[in-house]
Amino acid sequence: MRTQSGTPAPSSVWKRLGWMAAIWAGSVLALGVIALLLRLVMNAAGMTV
Repeated sequence: MRTQSGTPAPSSVWKRLGWMAAIWAGSVLALGVIALLLRLVMNAAGMTV
């Protein structure tokens, strides 16, 4: 949405916070998946405790 002057209208605070939370959650999920894959590879290579 644009204002009459042609500049973009500012996003709502809730929309920006929602995007930030979604990006944060996605990064945490991606990090968990990578950690799980590394753990599986290490176990498959015999690196167990």
